[in-house]
Amino acid sequence: MHEARAHQIQEARKKIDALLSSAGLSLADVYPGHGAGKGAKGVKRGTVAPKYRNPEDPSQTWTGRGKRPLWFAAAIKRRGVTADSLLIGGAGKAKAAPGKRAAKKATRKTRAR
Repeated sequence: MHEARAHQIQEARKKIDALLSSAGLSLADVYPGHGAGKGAKGVKRGTVAPKYRNPEDPSQTWTGRGKRPLWFAAAIKRRGVTADSLLIGGAGKAKAAPGKRAAKKATRKTRAR
């Protein structure tokens, strides 16, 4: 059963390759971005502008993608510092509301006894 499936796939590939070569196309022309795989050579990805800046060392920035840098994680642990306060451009410089946690606890449902 596996051999029949492998043979079927091989035949389909041969037909596709023949069709593409007769048209002077490649698989990337027909399906741009597909088949190249993750991190493929020749595929350019756009750069992303940094979103957060370390207030203690302005040369350290982070785009908000991927793992949080150590400086970001340490800054968030400090009292009164939020991710919004580290945004580049000054958006959200206000500190977090102190009663935010208490409000969450107050909205929990109580179990019926």
